[in-house]
Amino acid sequence: MEADCLIKKIAVVGPESTGKSTISAQLAEHYNTVWVPEFAREYCEKLTAPCTWEDELNMFKGQLELEKQLISEAKDILICDTTFITVKIWSDYTFGKAPQEVLDELPRHPYDLYLLMDIDLPWQDDPLRDFPHLREYFMKVWHMELNSLSAKYSTISGTDSQRLKNAIDFIDEYLLEDKLKPKQ
Repeated sequence: MEADCLIKKIAVVGPESTGKSTISAQLAEHYNTVWVPEFAREYCEKLTAPCTWEDELNMFKGQLELEKQLISEAKDILICDTTFITVKIWSDYTFGKAPQEVLDELPRHPYDLYLLMDIDLPWQDDPLRDFPHLREYFMKVWHMELNSLSAKYSTISGTDSQRLKNAIDFIDEYLLEDKLKPKQ
């Protein structure tokens, strides 16, 4: 069995401005591990025109590559600030469909646990954020996407320390359940 198969992958996902990057860093510190930043953020900061279909594919490939690079540094769990499911969601919204390569990879690239960040935080303006008026819509989309993958997830609500505590409690519960499962 490869070493990275032993690492539990925790995905932190959700609509814009829900604290994904903040909580990813906090969780990595709490669990003494590394976290995979959102590849699309750095990529989009360099764009001088609206995002294209090719950009979406580049972000998909970049997110997977970044995760692949960092998993060897993880200790027991790897915290992933978003996943390439975001590429599917944005492509569906922007272009009316997602790249087939992304759709094909979704069932082959599961995460052990998903933390869906709730929209209960105030909106924070950022040049890379576009849809403050569509947070509820995208929250529903995230629920649909995670359910379609039969993903184990929880919506993480609250502000500041309560939000972090809720995330840690959910992860700890999952890790304990996993530890108690009979090994095959």
